[in-house]
Amino acid sequence: MSEQGMVEQQTRILVVDDDDALRNALVRFLSNQGFSVSAAATGQQALDMVGQENFEIMLLDIRMPGLSGIDVVPEALHQDPDLAILMLSALSDATSAAICMQRGAIDYLTKPIELNDLSKAIARAMRRRDTLMQSREISSWLKEEVQRRTQEIERERQKQQQLTVSTLEALVNALEAKHPWLSGHSARVAAFAATVAHHMQLSDDDVEDVRMAGRLHDLGKIGIRESVLNKGGKLSDEEYQHVKQHVLIGSQILAPLEHLGQIVAFIRGHHEHWDGTGYPDGLTGDDIPIGARIICAAELYDALTTTRPYQDKLPPEQAVARMRTLSGSVLDPSVVDAVTSSVEARRTLVFIEDEIAPQ
Repeated sequence: MSEQGMVEQQTRILVVDDDDALRNALVRFLSNQGFSVSAAATGQQALDMVGQENFEIMLLDIRMPGLSGIDVVPEALHQDPDLAILMLSALSDATSAAICMQRGAIDYLTKPIELNDLSKAIARAMRRRDTLMQSREISSWLKEEVQRRTQEIERERQKQQQLTVSTLEALVNALEAKHPWLSGHSARVAAFAATVAHHMQLSDDDVEDVRMAGRLHDLGKIGIRESVLNKGGKLSDEEYQHVKQHVLIGSQILAPLEHLGQIVAFIRGHHEHWDGTGYPDGLTGDDIPIGARIICAAELYDALTTTRPYQDKLPPEQAVARMRTLSGSVLDPSVVDAVTSSVEARRTLVFIEDEIAPQ
């Protein structure tokens, strides 16, 4: 037997028509053509058979008692998306045949059926079915490939971001190493700012962005004169204006690194004040990025609780009390509340550790 004959024998066709004579005639003809043929007299019987057996092609009459061909098409394709459906319609059923095509049927033949046309229609249906199945497989493969490449790109982006941040953190560490009172400042601000962000119930991604912005917030000070950074007394107006440039310098250094996203805005805005008296843009209230508001408070808390050339450090509770006097002017009131909660949580943790420490 030829290879073509073997393929035809493997093709299973379901004939669905309530006309016994036509149904039986189609079964005989198709069987003689080498197809494996089954038959159903109603739409429901056809659906039951599709649910139990695998057919490549269904010849489906439009007008039948009970479920019509219009009703059967979507239900059959729901059960077997690969089923190729050919509609059998009278000349007066052209509109119904078009509806069936819209619902997923591949082609239609008008009665009385020319057997030569039927053979050609089945061949077209098989080719169309094979094409659709291949397209579906290719689409599935492309979807998986796109997903895989997207994951690779994301991993590479994260790796690049981690490398970039590590390099920038090294610059910050080098800057702080030259100024004793700055030593560890960025790391402390980053850790405390992340804690405050967590208390404000920010998302995990936003908390991480706040932490990273806190780590890099003073990067721009590499452009500030050392004589100004090391000055122990009050800055002159010119020196103060010079120091204010560090937020712009830092944001300009980081601006080309698009993967940092909102981190750059957090760094640029961490000296903005709730009442609009800050710099560099004079933003007010909620116009200040939330990460910038948090870092502003975290940096002030660190300044109050560490020894500086111009002041002695304060205990945490006094630092919080001082910050509360700035709530609504310099600081966002909701951030101050979160700072208070964070400090109280720290004190509770220390108390518990002291209680359980071995005597």
